[in-house]
Amino acid sequence: MAELLTIGQLADHCGVTVRAIRHYHRIGLLPDPARDSSGYRRYGARAVIDLVRIRVLADAGVPLARVGQLLTADPVEFAASVSGIDEALQKQIDQLERRRQQLAGLLAGDRLVLPSDVAELLDNLRLMGASKRGVELERDGWILLGVLCPEVVPRLVSEKRIALGDEEFRCLYLKCDEARDWDPTDPRLEELAIWMVEWAANQQENQVGTGHVQSTAVQPGVMLVEQLMDAESANDSPAWKRLAELSSTLAGPKGQ
Repeated sequence: MAELLTIGQLADHCGVTVRAIRHYHRIGLLPDPARDSSGYRRYGARAVIDLVRIRVLADAGVPLARVGQLLTADPVEFAASVSGIDEALQKQIDQLERRRQQLAGLLAGDRLVLPSDVAELLDNLRLMGASKRGVELERDGWILLGVLCPEVVPRLVSEKRIALGDEEFRCLYLKCDEARDWDPTDPRLEELAIWMVEWAANQQENQVGTGHVQSTAVQPGVMLVEQLMDAESANDSPAWKRLAELSSTLAGPKGQ
């Protein structure tokens, strides 16, 4: 076949850019053809075939350095190399699919990133009237627990469910949620801190009276979650930071 194609025509026919062809020439993937009397490159059938093979391999993700080896490989070696490339691509596909599923979990809601009982608890908080931000912080706390100390999650979910069955606790929870937007100097914060401490003390007394006292030992993972969420809450709301300080001061003498 006469060498009739210009570099532009070759690029159009093979679905690549002229710039790519020149790059293939520079790195030795595509032989530089003879030039016509005007000094222009002219390409024949061999160039078309080679360029198509280069394009297909490159589009499949094969590094250009490997493409050069495959172009000169015998059929057996070529088939084995392509099989290996296919396996590597499948692993990448599997990894990408896992990432897509993780993203879908974040977009689709709580049930794909949290245990069903925790997701149900969050749904109950929404129905109870908790704010969007309050539920988000609650969710983040459960995610941290699931990562740092998953073994305690079932017990803590059960305890939280029992607490939410108490009408006073529900009112206290919603009032604390509301307090997030208060001014940190609001006198209602002290009243709320007193309420919180008294409710906790009453719960402790009831446990003693019934003989069902929960262990006060806190696992390191749970402590870390509490510290992380306390810091998050303090950054999120100066009022919550003040409320925590007041509660700690009021509860201190009782814990001694």
